[in-house]
Amino acid sequence: MIRVVIADDHTIMREGLKRILDGADDIEVVGEAVDGFEVLAQVRKGGFDLLMLDLSMPGRSGVELIRQIKDEVPKLPILILTMHEEEQYAVRAIRAGARGYLTKESAGTQLVSAIRKVASGRPYISIEVAEQLAMDVMPTVEDLPHKHLSDREFEVFSLLVVGKSITEIADLLHLSVKTVSTHKTRILHKMGMPSLAELVQYAVAHRLLMPMRL
Repeated sequence: MIRVVIADDHTIMREGLKRILDGADDIEVVGEAVDGFEVLAQVRKGGFDLLMLDLSMPGRSGVELIRQIKDEVPKLPILILTMHEEEQYAVRAIRAGARGYLTKESAGTQLVSAIRKVASGRPYISIEVAEQLAMDVMPTVEDLPHKHLSDREFEVFSLLVVGKSITEIADLLHLSVKTVSTHKTRILHKMGMPSLAELVQYAVAHRLLMPMRL
């Protein structure tokens, strides 16, 4: 039996995922979490075999949360289930320690097989993500500026381009306003762009806009 904890802040999504898994005799949902703090509480309590994790939740989330989980419980398999279709999010999640990456759009048809594969110790990623991972270690003609951002800078960048203020980002990421402002300055410098407007245009052109939270 594969014991699963579902981490997603949307009740409807969690209920939908549980319905999908009801038909699998070898999978049991034994816990839920609605934010990063509850995720860490579940991880520290233990008693399950796989964490199904949304990338965007209140509190600690994303790559930083994945890294903390892997620091505390290195062998825990993590399957990312997210709205982000852009391969760059998947690449950063896999590098941080996630073993699988699945979009919510594909959950209805692929979720059960993804859980089984990740729980068995094998990776579950799309062909596109596998290609991106390979391309990142090979010389390429197209060296996109956002790939030079650190994971934290990329997280701040993702929030800036959807309209979050520096104060809002500081609250979301539990950082000081000064730290977020410094990240913004570094992002603009690294990407060679003079203003936020150019960052937004770049994000639209490269499909890097995160879905807005409800």
